[in-house]
Amino acid sequence: MTSLPSSQPTVAQTFLSANPISAPHTLDTLADTLARALPPGVVLRQPAELVSYGYDASFLSARPDLVTLPTTTEQVATIVRLATAAGVPIVPRGSGTGLCGGAVPARGGVVISLTRMNSIHRIDARNRRATVAPGVINLDLTRAAAPYGLYYAPDPASQKISTIGGNVATNAGGPHCLASGVTTNHVLALEAVLPTGETVWLGSEDGALDAPGYDLVGALTGSEGTLALITKIVVRLLPAPEAVETLLAIYPDIASGVNTVTAIIGAGIIPSALEMMDGIVCQAVERHFHVGYPQDAGSVLLIELDGPREAVAEQRQRIQRICGAYGAREVRVARTTAERAALWAGRKGAAGTYGQLAPNYYLQDAVVPRSRLPQIMQRVAEIARDYRLTIPNVFHAGDGNLHPAMLFDRTRPGDIERVITAGTELLTACVAMGGTVSGEHGIGMEKRDALPLVFSAHDLAAMARLRTAFDPHTLFNPEKLFPTAASCVEVRDPTLLADDATHPWMC
Repeated sequence: MTSLPSSQPTVAQTFLSANPISAPHTLDTLADTLARALPPGVVLRQPAELVSYGYDASFLSARPDLVTLPTTTEQVATIVRLATAAGVPIVPRGSGTGLCGGAVPARGGVVISLTRMNSIHRIDARNRRATVAPGVINLDLTRAAAPYGLYYAPDPASQKISTIGGNVATNAGGPHCLASGVTTNHVLALEAVLPTGETVWLGSEDGALDAPGYDLVGALTGSEGTLALITKIVVRLLPAPEAVETLLAIYPDIASGVNTVTAIIGAGIIPSALEMMDGIVCQAVERHFHVGYPQDAGSVLLIELDGPREAVAEQRQRIQRICGAYGAREVRVARTTAERAALWAGRKGAAGTYGQLAPNYYLQDAVVPRSRLPQIMQRVAEIARDYRLTIPNVFHAGDGNLHPAMLFDRTRPGDIERVITAGTELLTACVAMGGTVSGEHGIGMEKRDALPLVFSAHDLAAMARLRTAFDPHTLFNPEKLFPTAASCVEVRDPTLLADDATHPWMC
């Protein structure tokens, strides 16, 4: 935890001067203080109650000291004020479906689980927007909007369980974000609790498209809980399309499939979704779901088109010709809503079928330009060979967002280290091809040391200044986003520290 110069009051001193109570100096005292300030059942402190809040969907874990389950913004603000005054780290949490350790309490502290804040406060169908609490499940929002002829576009594979708040924190994407954009393109305003405990609205609460001033909504979207805790979200809703067509193009190999992706986009067609699955994934999915994925394919493309009926029909014909020209042995068209839903159930449930193949998997989330998909898929195959790994591939091919899953057994000595090394080699290759280290899963703890592959020391120092402008003590979700102490020399930038040469910059 960093310290402010002695001439400035600490956050705790500022809080206590306005709130004449005894400062909690230990976790036990903090727990007692929170229990008195909050309704029964909000504070968890027994070891057995804390265990499940130390994990997310990555293989990282750490036990929190306390867990709180607030139901209102006011309760969140109270928890933040008291924990900050005590100098205790604060870790926001949604459903725990993150894949990079973003919700893991690396320094212990207080986990603020927002899943009980799950109200859809308002659906404004006339203006096509909704105001929701952070614990609302992604798919539940689309279901609630459906009677109005509307839907919420970002649809991560975890949309049946992941929360809107967690999606905002990581700037989540999803299969249907190719044409409509990822989460940041659909967030209009945010209510947030700052590290001081102050509650503010950022952006336009009434959903105006161009709020004046700095884009603080954009800054918080994807900030992974390091700047503020989000307690309400105003999102954009889209009208349900007139027509939807879903195609499954079947290829003998991976190269033919990825070359088709570039050809479709190059032809000026932007499908609503353009997903790829390799043969290993098709086999695992079909064994589990029995929805018609071919067992002998080298790869498949799952393509969805939506929009006006005539335009969709014309695009479907063009895509069928392109797929055939690039080696598709067959292009199936889903004939019914049930067939379409079955294909998507297989795609979105693909990661869950990996348990047939290995006890554990390390799911990557890197990005390359679409034109480099053939080269990066070849590199994935080389990494699999070099590290003696099986690597199934299912990914958002349309935007070059890869999700290779490195299969391993965490009980076998050396396996975790092997997949981490292989993962780093993959990230390095993606960056060398003009890509980046994450498309939608976030950075969290897993990828923080990969950021110097993408950002210079000046970049990292500027981002660190933004973080400390919100949270001088870095109590909000510490150990996330920025490189660890081993990389401090890469974050420190003396040219940007003339006014504070001793600032430790997250280290």
